[in-house]
Amino acid sequence: MSDKLAITPLDAWTTKKIGVKTLTADKLAAYQLSCLQTTIARVQQLSPFYRQQLAGYRQIDCLESLSRYPFTTPEQLAKQAGVMMCGSQSQISRVVTLATSGTTGNPKRIYFSKADQELTIEFFATGMSTLAGTGDKTLILLPGQRPGSVGDLLWQGLQRIAAIPTLYGLVDDTAVAVQTMCREEAVCLVGVPVQLLAMAKYWESWGQSAWTPRRVLVSTDYLSQAVISELSRIWHCEIFDHYGMTEMGLGGGLECAAHAGYHLREADLYFEIIDPVSGKTLPDGEYGEVVFTTLTRQGMPLVRYRTGDISRFITEPCPCGSILKRLERIQRRKDGLLTITPAGQLTMADFDEVLLGLPGVTNFSVTVIKNKPIAIKLIVEVVPGQSPTDKSQIYQAVRQLPAIREAERQGGLVVFGEFTHKLTSAPGKRSIQVTVGAEEDAENVR
Repeated sequence: MSDKLAITPLDAWTTKKIGVKTLTADKLAAYQLSCLQTTIARVQQLSPFYRQQLAGYRQIDCLESLSRYPFTTPEQLAKQAGVMMCGSQSQISRVVTLATSGTTGNPKRIYFSKADQELTIEFFATGMSTLAGTGDKTLILLPGQRPGSVGDLLWQGLQRIAAIPTLYGLVDDTAVAVQTMCREEAVCLVGVPVQLLAMAKYWESWGQSAWTPRRVLVSTDYLSQAVISELSRIWHCEIFDHYGMTEMGLGGGLECAAHAGYHLREADLYFEIIDPVSGKTLPDGEYGEVVFTTLTRQGMPLVRYRTGDISRFITEPCPCGSILKRLERIQRRKDGLLTITPAGQLTMADFDEVLLGLPGVTNFSVTVIKNKPIAIKLIVEVVPGQSPTDKSQIYQAVRQLPAIREAERQGGLVVFGEFTHKLTSAPGKRSIQVTVGAEEDAENVR
């Protein structure tokens, strides 16, 4: 039996989409340039927003010249989504509304045509063939009640590869979700990292079934090594990470069997890494903010959209042999670095690594109260039916973080916590909450 890794199926899919016999970097670049030129001409003609935003900008003649174009920001999307559309509302089949953090409170609305959603189904079908095949029962633990929702599109994609999908929805009752997984004998699970972790830890304590999934795809939030380690320890399964956001059309990139970064959806999206402060495009290998431009979107094309995610392009070849660009796993957002002392910084990922591996712990919330001294309030979720982990273990765990140790040493920090069997926070990208004196003044720091 060969130990050679199977190449990501995104290579063959991309080859077919761009209409070549052999995929090379030069052929892919030529295709992307042609798509960018078409997209820019389209938005300048049909989108009132881009007609004004790109007024006076000449058509690009190489990929590098895209860097002279202005960015599209989440704030603009929240305020001007309606005039970003290309064409009429009658051509739109799905509108997704996303809550935003910050002071404006304006939701972001993203518009998709039927053809746009078909692109997502194609990507999901191709990407899921990394994990599932003919007859593989797959439990979808994502929102899917509405036509065109992420769970519904994933369900359609899985059907195209002859897998057997079951649309469960988000996990609101861990016990029921675990019992459903075992009853259905799901080979593959797709869901939110902390919800999958809660299922695994409940299954371990429940002890009523020997059934375990063989492969797990995590999505919607950052995947910490602690979650990977716990899922692997409990279920002995293979864990794949997906990168995407609604603005991308839900899918952006997916790990292959090498688990060495996301292979990107380069036939539909053009990615850049920029300096988050200066906006300058950075060389491959340097860390910065992820920016993308849609190549094939009809309803609402986006030009140089700033994601806020911090990562880098991996310059080394992938062990699977793919030529597609790879993005390093996202660990934080540009606004997600919290400074508690001049030399001490924290991210949600830091807390993930020290808390989520503790016995019984499945999730937590962090609130930083900026008084003198600064206070960090932890609400730690534990497996239903289990006795809470001793608080001293929680405090000992977070004191592994150098920023917390240093702040406590200086007398500028107090840590306190409590336990719950169910957090009230909505699933998705979890964030550190920051308040000044009163918790009701909290703002998100991700």
